[in-house]
Amino acid sequence: MNKSVAIVSPTNHIGGMTVSGLGWTDSKNGNAIGGIAREFYSRVYQYYKSNSAWTRETRTQYINKNIAAQPGPAIDESQQVQWTFEPHVAESIFEDWMKELNIPIFRNESLVPSADSVTIKDNRITSIKTQSGHVYDALMFMDTSYEGDFMAAAQISYSIGREARSDFDESLAGVLIAAEEGYLGMSPYLTPDDPNSGLIKGIDHIVAAGDVPKVNGTADNYRLQAFNYRLSLTQITDNQVPFSKPDDYDEDLYEILLRYIEAGYHDLFFTKQLMPNLKTDSNSNGGVSTDFLGGNYDPVKKTNYIQESFEARAAIAQSYKTYTQGFFWTLANHPRVPQRFRDSASTWGYAKDEWTSNGNWPYEIYIREARRMQGDYIMKQSDVQTPQTFAYDSIIGLGSYTLDSHEVERVVVDSGIRNEGLVHTPVPQPFPIPFGSIIPRSADAVNFLNPVTMSSTHVAFAAIRMEPTYMIMGQSAATAAVLAIEQCVNIQDIDRTELSNRLAEDKQVLSL
Repeated sequence: MNKSVAIVSPTNHIGGMTVSGLGWTDSKNGNAIGGIAREFYSRVYQYYKSNSAWTRETRTQYINKNIAAQPGPAIDESQQVQWTFEPHVAESIFEDWMKELNIPIFRNESLVPSADSVTIKDNRITSIKTQSGHVYDALMFMDTSYEGDFMAAAQISYSIGREARSDFDESLAGVLIAAEEGYLGMSPYLTPDDPNSGLIKGIDHIVAAGDVPKVNGTADNYRLQAFNYRLSLTQITDNQVPFSKPDDYDEDLYEILLRYIEAGYHDLFFTKQLMPNLKTDSNSNGGVSTDFLGGNYDPVKKTNYIQESFEARAAIAQSYKTYTQGFFWTLANHPRVPQRFRDSASTWGYAKDEWTSNGNWPYEIYIREARRMQGDYIMKQSDVQTPQTFAYDSIIGLGSYTLDSHEVERVVVDSGIRNEGLVHTPVPQPFPIPFGSIIPRSADAVNFLNPVTMSSTHVAFAAIRMEPTYMIMGQSAATAAVLAIEQCVNIQDIDRTELSNRLAEDKQVLSL
């Protein structure tokens, strides 16, 4: 489209979670993925067509496993796309792609953590300033981070946490204490069955049974759904880094895991979605897993990860790393874990050929949700479950995942442990995403787009917040930015018919 662009990144690595372990593509319909996003998965396919890409198994062996990835077959020969991949492969593809297009990347450039980082005149952003002192001028700006720090610094309206059920008439909104006890046979108390002894770690607070109906559906403006690390694990011993006990191991953190196992819960504890070369994308699985519930918010200060300084965020990310390392070490070594589970866990280790510059650990923690813009249009539960046509707006792409929000906390009701915050509700079909959901209100900014911490409720975001959907919205946002420059108008005033036509021309999927 004959415009220049620059990527200003707070880290040394581009690609987000796609290069930090999330190789199990989150889409329930691969046909909903088009444009540049689909080109990425096509490039993955082309990479793995080469025999040299297969170092631990052959391509045929991998295909013969008949892995049913979420969008379709892991390797879809008919569509020439591949939905599963190793982290280092994704990073190599992104880096090579940027070099092909001569796109400048300014790395390790974090915004000054205050409103002083953004210069604004008449609701128009003119420049941003990073901690290094560098100033970047542009006609259009985009925040493509998981945190939404640029959006906040630009004083664009946003929300954090969960809306009340009544705010947008959403049945899944607000606090959601599970109807059933999820940990039968487990005492939540430090001294089993003694309420006066206090709660074990991993449990937030007590809710009186009579208060559950009153609490459910109420707003919560600081707790976040659990983060975790998406790990690349392997059982190939010569490519393993063994699980090790972290220096600051806190056994009390794993009392809930040990009681969970002792109560007879014999889950798989972590997922083992198979990537090429006998590695995994391992996610949380079961009631106690790699999701560190409560680790991303402070119930005393009533603040969360996203509201903290960069230094405090780094400390929280480190606490997640410590928890995760301790989790795997406990499974493989703790004497209260049955020997058969220890033996099974010990067959796994961290993949030695991933994140070699970062101690074989993912570059980024998985921030499933942070800020959400309050933009020109706020997507809500009904837009996902019973989609409208948005006749008054341009569709910029399709979402294609379930309503999926991980647990936020565990609470005690009648001395039993219940999960709180889980949403996992199927969506009947891919749903349209309107242009208004990635732009702010004109009173906030007229040359800013936000395709990641976009404008939606917590419930709607549960289905939107997936990597291929971010890619789709990113392409559409960039296209709209170019049109605003060419038409000499505010981003809210672009010709939306022209936007739709250009997106269709560029193979963005706008309907199925």
